[in-house]
Amino acid sequence: MSYAIQVDGLKKSYGEHMVLNGLNFHVEQGEIFALLGVNGAGKTTALEIIENLRKYDEGRIAVNGRVGIQLQSASLPDHIKPMEAVRLFAKWNRAQIDPSMLAALGINELAKKQYTELSTGQKRRLHLALSLISDPDIVFLDEPTAGLDVEGRVSLHDQIRKLKAQGKTIVLASHDMAEVENLCDRIAILNDGAIVFMGTVMELTARVGRHYKLHIETEQGEACFEADNIGDTMLTLLEEYKRKGVEVLDIKIDRGTLEQHFIDIARRNGE
Repeated sequence: MSYAIQVDGLKKSYGEHMVLNGLNFHVEQGEIFALLGVNGAGKTTALEIIENLRKYDEGRIAVNGRVGIQLQSASLPDHIKPMEAVRLFAKWNRAQIDPSMLAALGINELAKKQYTELSTGQKRRLHLALSLISDPDIVFLDEPTAGLDVEGRVSLHDQIRKLKAQGKTIVLASHDMAEVENLCDRIAILNDGAIVFMGTVMELTARVGRHYKLHIETEQGEACFEADNIGDTMLTLLEEYKRKGVEVLDIKIDRGTLEQHFIDIARRNGE
């Protein structure tokens, strides 16, 4: 297997505080990979080291290909216009501007605005466009849809899938678990500076079990229950309500989310 990114024994500390403690993982070429972790888990530090934005103490990192980075914020001048930034980045990278990419991200619609006038979502789209100017092989996306409305999120997700279809490798950092579930081939969960899980969402589900939430509405109001075995739990609850003579008016079932799985596995590894 030819990896886009290979990380072996990565260590990083700030004084006596060890942030990354022998981190090991790889990203396969052409996949969408998510690195997840609660605040303080070391996720941002790991990504910045791989992006060559931060030094590390020990370990080995191999990045095979050109890199494009979409950060959460960018130090663009307040009064620069989006197309001026695009042309500037194209000149720096000695690259041709891709009109179809700009159209897909809606950059042309922002032509008359200055950077300081852009909304958070519009800045996100511009940052992504700038990261793609050099036609990179590997694209790092840090919270790419934060601040976007539903239409913007759908459009950006489509663009990410197109990048994958072109054979590009996507490394994603996101707090939007639905986004991770919908887009990613594999995920890695980082806790206390080490990988505690790496695999597909289905593999994570198999490891920690399926979690469900049952919302049962009765004449007394709505009650919520958590369950791993949906059939046995529902049967037990309905029998209990029947025994008490309480009429059930409605039942809603929510499938367990990746966020619930993440919390569960982080809790287990913290015990």
